[in-house]
Amino acid sequence: MPVSDRRFRRSESGATAGAIIDHPPLMSRDSETEIKLEVRSLLSLRRRLRELGFERVEARHFESNTLFDFPDLRLWKARSLLRLRQEDRRWTLTFKGAPLESRAYKIRREIETRVEDGTRFKAILLALGFRPVFRYEKYRTAYTVGKAHGPLLLVDETPMGHYLELEGPRRWIDRVAVKLGYRREDYITASYASLYRENCRQRGIEPTNMVFPGSKS
Repeated sequence: MPVSDRRFRRSESGATAGAIIDHPPLMSRDSETEIKLEVRSLLSLRRRLRELGFERVEARHFESNTLFDFPDLRLWKARSLLRLRQEDRRWTLTFKGAPLESRAYKIRREIETRVEDGTRFKAILLALGFRPVFRYEKYRTAYTVGKAHGPLLLVDETPMGHYLELEGPRRWIDRVAVKLGYRREDYITASYASLYRENCRQRGIEPTNMVFPGSKS
């Protein structure tokens, strides 16, 4: 997702020491290149991130995400999405366009902006004919290395397992993935909605929303 100033509350330790991954050029603010990787062990991952010089720039926090579409699902059919995200009292609206053709990476246009009152904005979306079509929850922690506004490594704890997202230039993604012990064939470009539907299919259950136990589905 585009770099946003809300993501970079530097840790008290200041500048990163001993980083072994050089800092590449910044990506476009209105596009993203990313992959997901399945996390085998959160403890091992965190240890390796410290070794590589990554700094936590946003503490672990809860996210609730709602995807909106028209009744005829025209956004889904166009491989696009409109998402309203809530993090505590912070709301963010994101539009993502159809991914470009790429074998290993998800590359797509992304436009993102803050929303002052998410509840009232939901009412506006409903009045315009949008409907909520999927909701998913996760706990996210954000890391970077080097300059504060560089590429992001995001650790997501979801109801169906743990994943990390690498967002940045393709060469940076490849270097970081290798240093974390992953291969190109481990790259995941599917959305959380698609991963959740496949997870439900494998378990033989009807998909609803990807939420933690106790949440309203």
